[in-house]
Amino acid sequence: MLRNIPRPLLIFYILVIYVLLQFAWWSWMLFDLNGQIYQLRLDLLEVNPRAESGAAVELENILRQKRTMIWGEGLVFLLFLALGMIQTRKSYKRENRVIHQQKNFLLSVTHELKSPVAAVKLYLQTLAKRDFEKKQQQELIGRAIQENERLDQLVENILLATRIDNHVFLIQPERINLSKQVRRFNIDSVGIANSPVPTLTVQPDIYVVADFQAIDSILKNLVENAVKYSPGSAQVALSLYKDDGSVILEVSDQGVGIPDEEKKRIFSKFYRSGNEETRRTKGTGLGLYIVDYLVRQHHGTIEISDNIPKGSTFTIRLKPAPDDE
Repeated sequence: MLRNIPRPLLIFYILVIYVLLQFAWWSWMLFDLNGQIYQLRLDLLEVNPRAESGAAVELENILRQKRTMIWGEGLVFLLFLALGMIQTRKSYKRENRVIHQQKNFLLSVTHELKSPVAAVKLYLQTLAKRDFEKKQQQELIGRAIQENERLDQLVENILLATRIDNHVFLIQPERINLSKQVRRFNIDSVGIANSPVPTLTVQPDIYVVADFQAIDSILKNLVENAVKYSPGSAQVALSLYKDDGSVILEVSDQGVGIPDEEKKRIFSKFYRSGNEETRRTKGTGLGLYIVDYLVRQHHGTIEISDNIPKGSTFTIRLKPAPDDE
């Protein structure tokens, strides 16, 4: 069992046990010393016939007060020691979890970078070595462009996450027609081959004050997430409408869904759902982290709910443009 405990944590436990043993030893020494002093004073009172009759009672009260003080200070010490142990253990586990997530992230990024580069290289080599009809050439070129879009989206997410962490990302809000932007959204930009075109339900002429590139990044990451976790050609729905004075942007999928206990954690950096279906799915754990940050920068909210009969629905609420309320 001790072999499974990390060395820093094992050393920490040994130090805590040592401190507790030392505390117990010195507490016993104090009790014993107070008892000896009490007994010596009683002996002196018996020897001295002029001692006051209430002196023995007074000595007993003093001894009781000192023992109470020792118990009180000891309990406070143990309380603070226990709190320190708990916080240290939590911090260690949190740091260990972040390190583990970063390692997984580096492995994922390495694979995600290598795959599209290798695919583009293969398509170009195929085009260079063989003569194809124009239709076949266009198909290979289209696949190469799609892989390039996938690579571009990955690099964009990494750079954006870095700017967010360094607090140098600033949005540039402007009045935009969100309805047109959603309608013009290109599924090829998410870089997933053979992706079904999302079903669009868009209310016309909805305006918001937002950063155009940020909204585009939100759409890309949400749709990419929905497509990746949907089986085969399962449909993804993208909706935009107004409700109760708010602009609602929804992305629904028919995928594996997200357990309730993980819904609050999926927007954390590097976090990926732990079920078997999603573990086999490619990803870096940055997409939803970026989406959550960009939505909050626009003073909006994002919620996740179960899609009936299966899958998930991400709902974003934004404020409409002042003259469009």
